[in-house]
Amino acid sequence: MDYVIGIDIGTQSTKAVLVDAHGAIVAQHAHGYRPDTPRPLWAEQWPDVWFDAAVLCIAACTREARAKGIATSDIKALAISSLYGGSGIPVDDDFRPLHPCLIWMDRRATDQVEWVRRHIDVERLRAITGNGVDSYYGFTKMLWLREHKPDVWNETRYFLPPNAYIAYRLTGELAVDHSSAGNIGGVYDVARRSWSDEALAMLGIPAALMPQRLVESSEAVGGLLESWAAELGLAPGMPIVAGGVDAAIATLAAGVTRAGQHVAMIGTSMCWGYINQTVDARHGLVSMPYVLNGRRDLYIFGGASCAGACVSWYRDQFCQAEVEAARALPHGDPHQLLETAAAEVPAGCEGVMFLPYLMGERSPIWDPQASGAFVGLNLVHTRAHLYRAVLEGVAFALQHNIDAGRQGAQSLDERLIVVGGAAHSNLWMQIIADVTGYPVYTIEQEVEAAIGAALLAALGTGIVTEEAAARGWVTLREHARPDAARRAIYAQRFEVYKALYPALRDSMHALRTDQTAL
Repeated sequence: MDYVIGIDIGTQSTKAVLVDAHGAIVAQHAHGYRPDTPRPLWAEQWPDVWFDAAVLCIAACTREARAKGIATSDIKALAISSLYGGSGIPVDDDFRPLHPCLIWMDRRATDQVEWVRRHIDVERLRAITGNGVDSYYGFTKMLWLREHKPDVWNETRYFLPPNAYIAYRLTGELAVDHSSAGNIGGVYDVARRSWSDEALAMLGIPAALMPQRLVESSEAVGGLLESWAAELGLAPGMPIVAGGVDAAIATLAAGVTRAGQHVAMIGTSMCWGYINQTVDARHGLVSMPYVLNGRRDLYIFGGASCAGACVSWYRDQFCQAEVEAARALPHGDPHQLLETAAAEVPAGCEGVMFLPYLMGERSPIWDPQASGAFVGLNLVHTRAHLYRAVLEGVAFALQHNIDAGRQGAQSLDERLIVVGGAAHSNLWMQIIADVTGYPVYTIEQEVEAAIGAALLAALGTGIVTEEAAARGWVTLREHARPDAARRAIYAQRFEVYKALYPALRDSMHALRTDQTAL
């Protein structure tokens, strides 16, 4: 039997999964960490945190595999899913990191966004890249480094997405997959599937900083170096497959391979996306080549900067009683206590609403200075009301993106697939069904992006065919169906949600001024 490994390097943890040729999980391991947030709206990570976590997780999986009698030679390939690395990792001529990677969550490049809007033909940039201009995109973060870290800029040889950096460390070979290249935004020609010399020249970013070898997500970057083989429990020369951006790979894991299918990945952030063959940046969504059939298909998505991060924030700051009470319970999970209480609160939370803009917001409003808010509070409201309001607020952000996506999608299926940690919450899945009006399906397996990466590893080494990869390895189940009465309540509340941001925008910006100043 042949086996492959998929790694998913996330914002707050890395997961590895070892599966057989049919996708059955043989071993898995995870390791957690946190991004560095040294200032408001800043989020960065030193790449060795990711690499060390990847090594730990891979080695744990191969040890478990050996204990089950699986030979090292039976593990045929490994592929890498990773968070969107924003700026990418600036490395010098010896591939030493010069500065933490400014990840997707980082919104410090607001001045650089304004510079682009004043000095660059933004419509031309949109036409080339299929993407807009915002501090979310990696090219604006590169411009921030150019302005504020000239010593780093002058020594930088390449900017590397996280998965490309991990692959280089393991193989000594340099390549960037098309999904990661496209997600950078203003430096990639989406029609030609190549770096854009025109866009790079417009922005003043030397083309030499972009690794010239671009590969498909299922293509092997190189073979595993002998120096890592023993520590990882893998054979020297084993193919390391490029992989790509985690949201797209999680979408592949859910079996999405044709236009109209759509998936919400709800973890630390939220990404809702679908497959299309054309892009129109005017609708405010992000586009990149898909991780399967990437020469033909595009992954179009919208995203909320905070989703699960809002839930974690609320739990950590306001729910110490539940956290302490959960320690005495077998499951040890305070969310179960919070959800039990929140399930008793009626839809609409008796008039309180939450705006989930704790790190600014991405699509469709694209405002790094947007901020979170509870609106409608009164003395009747409890922690349970506010917890449910957080879940509802993220569901409204999802609906906001779906509305934007409908403008450019050829069609959308009559069901919504949800992947990520939020899929474990029955209450949240029901709220999403009621807000969006879609039946919600989830994956029975628990390691979505890692499974998707493993599938790419199997495809890249011929263990599975492209047809088999399109069918996927996971099993979907219906998790929640919309309730007509709650759907009607949420339709009214959603109109209020959409009106709140424009009404509060100026006040949000005024309150952000001192926080975002350098």
